[in-house]
Amino acid sequence: MVEFKINKDECIGCQLCVKSCPYGAIDMVDGKAVINEKCTGCGACVESCPKEAIKEIKEQVVDEGPQGTENMGAYKGVAVFAEQRGGEIKPVALQLLGKGRDLAEDLGVELYAYLLGSNVQELAKELIAYGADKVYMANDPELENYRTDAYTKVIVDMIRESMPEIALYGATYIGRDLAPRIAQRITTGLTADCTELTIDKETRNLEQTRPAFGGNVMATILTPNHRPQMATVRPGIMKHKERDPNRQGEVIDFKVQLGEKDQLIKVLEVIKEHKKAVNLEEAKIIVSGGRGVGSEEGFNVLRGLAEVLDAEIGGSRVAVENGWIAQDHQVGQTGKTVSPEMYIACGISGSIQHRAGMGSSKVIVAINKDPNAQIFTVADYGIVGDLHEIVPLMTKELKEKGLKGL
Repeated sequence: MVEFKINKDECIGCQLCVKSCPYGAIDMVDGKAVINEKCTGCGACVESCPKEAIKEIKEQVVDEGPQGTENMGAYKGVAVFAEQRGGEIKPVALQLLGKGRDLAEDLGVELYAYLLGSNVQELAKELIAYGADKVYMANDPELENYRTDAYTKVIVDMIRESMPEIALYGATYIGRDLAPRIAQRITTGLTADCTELTIDKETRNLEQTRPAFGGNVMATILTPNHRPQMATVRPGIMKHKERDPNRQGEVIDFKVQLGEKDQLIKVLEVIKEHKKAVNLEEAKIIVSGGRGVGSEEGFNVLRGLAEVLDAEIGGSRVAVENGWIAQDHQVGQTGKTVSPEMYIACGISGSIQHRAGMGSSKVIVAINKDPNAQIFTVADYGIVGDLHEIVPLMTKELKEKGLKGL
């Protein structure tokens, strides 16, 4: 973390820095500003000082983590952040364990899981059943709810103790908040939203593949000079292994050491919104609509089909931007990546960005008036016609036959 000091000889006691500090980290002592232990190194005070009396402390960096090539050989193992909420392991964590298991076997190393929370002992056993060799478990009441600073500190400590050469995180709201902070703390790279991870066995480099330039190309990114190699992976991309309740592993009780600076945020209350959760990543069937649906009311036609099939409703970016459906239904490069048993695309042209989000579906059914629509290039079954005529007929036929789901 960046640290600052105040030159008392230059400080004029104007108190502008006190007012600018969002954390209350500056006190006035004998008419001079003094930085206290609440400082987070945000630098807001530096810009406010008219006399430039606040300076960054330039200290020699101690190699506590992977600072370059000199100690890369000491890093062994693959680590996965086992995200859990409310005592439930999130599906993306199990998916990452599945991919992590493959990577670990390619490298001939162990697979670690980093588990943080309160009363999570039973979850540690589940992580072993799904492929982890070792579970570093930080079981502490202070970790019951996710807080950025606290989780960052604990995982950085875990990395410095276990020394993995690869660390993986889910590209969830938590993972996207957490992974960049950890990368900065340990001075390594991070590739976001990966769709494929492979090992170059000759160099032991992790080949991290993700869409780039608006999804028009797939870029493969390497981190050859720093460890661990870090990546976030979208939910629904990887597959978890079969649960093996007889699998043996080691649970390491990890001592949590949190200072005041690591607990600046306090969770006062958790309020859960009462609404039906959109669970596209785990849906077996998705009925999705695009520009051709035409309006918010047009999605009622798709909802009728989804109800018969016990399916979730998805939408393209155009449908979301037009306000026809909520953003948490969006499928595509800028939305959710899904891999259902069946994906029914209604009125979706099939841009490369959308195909990047649903291309791994097992069966793709496309309905579109345009016979040249790109969606037909990836569809297993295609129907050329007006979705507002075809979808109601499909719904009626399924109802009459009493079919529901798969």
